[in-house]
Amino acid sequence: MKKLILFVTAAVLLSSCGIEVPKAVETSYPTMTISKSDVTLPLKYSATLRGTSDVTIKPQVSGQLIEVCITEGQQVKKGDVLFRIDDRNAALELEVAEANLLAAKASESSAKMELESSKNLFAKGIVSQYMLDNAEISYRKAQASVAQAKASVDRARVNLSFCTITSPVAGLIGSVPVFAGDQVNATTFLTMVSGNAQMYAEFSVNESVLSYREKHEHIGNTLDEFPDVSFIFRSGDEYPLKGRITSVTGTVDRTTGALSCKATFPNPDGGLYSGIQGTVVIPVEEKDVIVVPQNAVVRLQDKSLVYKVAADSCAYSVIITTAQMGSERNIAVLTGLEVGDVIVTEGANNVMEGQKVLFEVKGEK
Repeated sequence: MKKLILFVTAAVLLSSCGIEVPKAVETSYPTMTISKSDVTLPLKYSATLRGTSDVTIKPQVSGQLIEVCITEGQQVKKGDVLFRIDDRNAALELEVAEANLLAAKASESSAKMELESSKNLFAKGIVSQYMLDNAEISYRKAQASVAQAKASVDRARVNLSFCTITSPVAGLIGSVPVFAGDQVNATTFLTMVSGNAQMYAEFSVNESVLSYREKHEHIGNTLDEFPDVSFIFRSGDEYPLKGRITSVTGTVDRTTGALSCKATFPNPDGGLYSGIQGTVVIPVEEKDVIVVPQNAVVRLQDKSLVYKVAADSCAYSVIITTAQMGSERNIAVLTGLEVGDVIVTEGANNVMEGQKVLFEVKGEK
């Protein structure tokens, strides 16, 4: 207020002294006329990377862990040894099973000889049918004992093999929370091997994907025609290789109202790791879209508006809905504007409702 009083006083004094006071120059705001064009809109979804064959490693036998053969973050091949469990008890069990098998086979041979003898004696009428039947039953029991002994040997061999834990897939070793000397059992978590030749980016999508299918009838119910997708790290860097959407669940989650999806990315250099979080970007081609500069849009809490210039050259606010385009300069307008509308493109934050924003330049009619 003091500045205004001083300005007015100065103007009066200058005017009384015959000095011409400069008049304020009225300047127009930059504007644009709305038109439509074909653009690519990026659909962005938060995602978490997973190996295409992440395998949790747990022991199948109990015992003392005598050797940890890998380190965290190590790349392993299928069949590489990861852990060794004390196998002495398992080896003894195998020896006992093999001995029992030998005894069972000896009994089988004896029973077979008895049966052959009984058959000869029965043919000569020396032994009865009852004795012959008993000999046959004894032989069958001996055969069954041999089969059981063989199964025990096979089981003992499997248990012995379980003492050497190998990798079921090629991949990257996760955390290893155990040490040599630890007692382990079937519930002990040893590590996770992430098969990382390819990686899944797991994410959920809303009805936008469904609407995309509806707009592009040639896609139908397949994923083959979906465009290549990108993965953006939290740092903002983009993974150099493109991925493909390879899985979309057939039902919508009742709680979230979304579909679960997977995009598969190649990982030849092992630069992607399970658990990395980022953003999957699906580029969607849209036709006849209104695009305006970001500077033309004024944000007021949860609303976006632009200043539309009326026939009287005054600007009036119009609420719009927008969609990001992946550009720092432009934004797509979905509703609120029509082709032919004129809007303020620069200085929109300084425009007041109903303010005149266009002025004729002297010399122009």
